[in-house]
Amino acid sequence: MSTSSRYPFTAIVGQDDLRLALLLNAVSPAVGGVLVRGEKGTAKSTAVRALAALLPPVRTVEGCRFSCDPAAPDPGCPDGPHPADGPGGERAARMVELPVGASEDRLVGALDIERALAEGVKAFEPGLLADAHRGILYVDEVNLLHDHLIDLLLDAAAMGASYVEREGVSVRHAARFLLVGTMNPEEGELRPQLLDRFGLTVEVAASREPDQRVEVVRRRLAFEDDPAAFAGRWSGEEAGLRERVAAARALLPRVRLGDCALRRIAAVCAAFEVDGMRGDLVMARTATALAAWAGRTEVAVEDVRQAALLALPHRRRRNPFDAPGLDEEKLDEVLRDAAADDPEDEPPTPPEGQAPEEPGGGDDDGPGPDGGGGGRPDPGDGAGDGSGGLPPQRTEDSGAPAPEDAPEALTGAEPGESGGGTPRPASAEQRAVAAGEPFRTKVLSVPGLGAGAAGRRSRARTEHGRTTGATRPEGSLTKLHLTATVRAAAPHQRARGRSGRGLVVRRDDLRQATREGREGNLVLFVVDASGSMAARRRMGAVKGAVLSLLLDAYQRRDKVGLVTFRGREAEVALPPTSSVDAAAARLQALPTGGRTPLAAGLLKAHDVLRVERLRDATRRPLLVVVTDGRATGGPEPVALAGRAARLHAAEATASVVVDCETGPVRLGLAGELARELRGTAVTLDELRAEALTGLVKDVTDHHRARRAA
Repeated sequence: MSTSSRYPFTAIVGQDDLRLALLLNAVSPAVGGVLVRGEKGTAKSTAVRALAALLPPVRTVEGCRFSCDPAAPDPGCPDGPHPADGPGGERAARMVELPVGASEDRLVGALDIERALAEGVKAFEPGLLADAHRGILYVDEVNLLHDHLIDLLLDAAAMGASYVEREGVSVRHAARFLLVGTMNPEEGELRPQLLDRFGLTVEVAASREPDQRVEVVRRRLAFEDDPAAFAGRWSGEEAGLRERVAAARALLPRVRLGDCALRRIAAVCAAFEVDGMRGDLVMARTATALAAWAGRTEVAVEDVRQAALLALPHRRRRNPFDAPGLDEEKLDEVLRDAAADDPEDEPPTPPEGQAPEEPGGGDDDGPGPDGGGGGRPDPGDGAGDGSGGLPPQRTEDSGAPAPEDAPEALTGAEPGESGGGTPRPASAEQRAVAAGEPFRTKVLSVPGLGAGAAGRRSRARTEHGRTTGATRPEGSLTKLHLTATVRAAAPHQRARGRSGRGLVVRRDDLRQATREGREGNLVLFVVDASGSMAARRRMGAVKGAVLSLLLDAYQRRDKVGLVTFRGREAEVALPPTSSVDAAAARLQALPTGGRTPLAAGLLKAHDVLRVERLRDATRRPLLVVVTDGRATGGPEPVALAGRAARLHAAEATASVVVDCETGPVRLGLAGELARELRGTAVTLDELRAEALTGLVKDVTDHHRARRAA
């Protein structure tokens, strides 16, 4: 991309945290990259692409595909060895984009296995990691990238080198780059282990200030009308910022990180219970880069504070439903306590009233940074209490919190569930009940052998896993089955005129390894939210069970969807998505009340699965129906529910019915529904891991019996 067609970095309005995090990595790549989280349309990609123009040019060895530095060439370079101080050229720093659908060979490079076997040479085609060496590697929607690609990417970023291993043939090359990933949390989260590998994280959101939004639109339209003229108007600011980055890089080795600053960093990480030592190291490097950026040779308290705000929020998540964030009041308190223990230091300066330093420069004519364009969300807004920020539930008559064991008759339950109190009409909508404590569940898997996206739930043919056989490759060879290849080539050696020690291998001899691993599934929850489920204790337990299954789905890389039914209809509360925390938020806010249109819920689920099969035929569904089995409302509700269940059974949809019926008298309706679905029924108690020993076997046995019939 030419400089004139790239939106200038200094023309970005607001987004101060984002710009600062990117610039700190430009000053010190050892910080470890940036993960940018935020809603769509918030200039995430624009800022990353604009950063490349601010990096200093790169000197490379002539003809080297791996961008070796002439002053210090990589001794293990596949194109080497290069003589020290050999001829070199100069080019602009690259920004390489990794597409979400990239293959492993495209990322790390490809070996020509045929030439390696026949000729004994390492014919290696460099991948994107080699292209990004000494530049920027940008991954848009990093949360949608396959896990094994993320592992390879982060390993290379941590070690500064990429290793390619193919059937005993090994190639290594340098791969040092500034890693930047962007993601929309609504589309799914990254694993905590992967989050920890990014040095800094930034939350971005669109400004709610009209003046700032107007300025964003004005500049963008001006850029689209004439990119070259717009870039020319900002060329002075861009040059000034480029010089400041170069000056900060030159100053960085002289910045002193004293023992006092180190103790503050350690105190902050300990106070926020940060796992491991990576957080301490990243904070130290970030604080040093902040001091260099400010033109100082000593790390100050404000550097430590800012480093904590950038380096720690994503390291404090304990499960996927925790919102990232950092309590700034607690941070200031920890820094004050650390200063009190060291009388030679001044107490930390409070952030109130201080104008933040403008990292991008050249923005004086636009709205100031106080417009909220790059502010992070308040960590106290609905985070961490497990109830989605909902207030305590209250009874209508007294205004006091309702007891956890409130009778169902008081909360819209159907007659016969519980006694006592004045019944409320079954159609009355109840406020949402907080979910019970989640627990560990055993795996619910889809029987048979699938071929869907890599995951951790059901058996499937995958690119990674144990080798189960060999086949002729369709297209390019990706995973060689060495033994099968040798067996295919061996009978033809005399006819091919073999005379030396090497095996004469032709393309027809090559065999692709077939492997079996695990796939992710589409887990569609169909949740009964009718009046018969409205007792606080029961609905809390039901939500806790579904939340537990959602957590399991997150760990097993599933897509999830949520259908609810109550009153007269069913609705898709959440279309199938990879964001289990979005499903958890919908679940927390789910109200109850009304009749039980079970058939409508099953038919809505059938429609959702039909559409998803058209979108991705390889991702197999698992239907989880959470209900007590009652069906009310309309003519013949039970018969209609049975016919709807048989639609799922006819399409061989793997199904589990979670029976929520409680009380001394049980009708067993959920079990009848499971039989119509040709699935398995389990109670809430049986859903727990310690009581669920035979559940997976039961699901599989049901489907085997159905196929045999």
